[in-house]
Amino acid sequence: MLPPLTLLFSGQGAQAVGMGRELAAAFPAARALFDQADAVLDFSLTGVMFDGPMEELTRTSRCQPALYAHGLACLAVLREQAPDLQIVAAAGLSLGEFTAHAAAGTFDFETGLRLVARRGLFMEEACQATQGSMIAMLGGEEEQIRRLAQDADVDLANFNTPGQIVLSGTKDNIARAAALAKERGLRGKELPVAGAYHSRLMQSAQEKLAAELAQTELATPQFPVVCNLEARPVSSAADIRRTLENQVTGSVRWAQSMEYLLNAGHTHFLELGPGGQLAGMLGRIRKGTPVYSISDPASLEKAVAALRAN
Repeated sequence: MLPPLTLLFSGQGAQAVGMGRELAAAFPAARALFDQADAVLDFSLTGVMFDGPMEELTRTSRCQPALYAHGLACLAVLREQAPDLQIVAAAGLSLGEFTAHAAAGTFDFETGLRLVARRGLFMEEACQATQGSMIAMLGGEEEQIRRLAQDADVDLANFNTPGQIVLSGTKDNIARAAALAKERGLRGKELPVAGAYHSRLMQSAQEKLAAELAQTELATPQFPVVCNLEARPVSSAADIRRTLENQVTGSVRWAQSMEYLLNAGHTHFLELGPGGQLAGMLGRIRKGTPVYSISDPASLEKAVAALRAN
């Protein structure tokens, strides 16, 4: 018997060429979702996912629907392989929050796919129209990082784990943040990204996404979905629209979201998506938390066996 599970869905940066290929080959349920995605979108999503090149897969307009489709394909296969699956909550990092809502039935697969494809395109356009970058601050107290962000005129993009806060802003201001960090004995690592995600530079993308969300019918999630923006579950259509919209320029409070779930008594977590990054983060947020990752048939088999042994 599987324990009650909290699902975690990957965000941008987790993508890898070949993602989903083995799932599609082994499981008709995964193949059907990928075929549906190819039919809905104006490009071959599976071509980019399975064969790359990485430069194309990393494009925001490609990466976001790829991670969305992959996460839900993993879930479709898991439901088949573990009919006793009991999902008690879900969360997703940035883009992954849309995947979590699709998993919870807030909208169907195709509706969500169209939304994330548009979101990715809007964010890609915003990146091209602005000169943005991001820097991960490693270590340091939160108050120090907040002061640094204020002094460099950049935004707090991600609270990933204790000791890892990501800043986002114009390239010049991120360079200034890096210089100030060095002066203050703080450690920063500039990230290889296309733009300043989760910052004011994404305002145009947020406004366009808001218009899309306003026209999208939303159902009450079948289980709690914790939003990035406020690190709490959202269930009303108005709350879901507002948090998904404002997340584009707002901070991703991932560490706080995980702490909310842990403090609420959630004990077993399952990451659906490539890379295992969320499992790694959760291990740093609270050591010893049971967390498993599924991205392909081998990891699926391993995770289900480990969970059944619990």
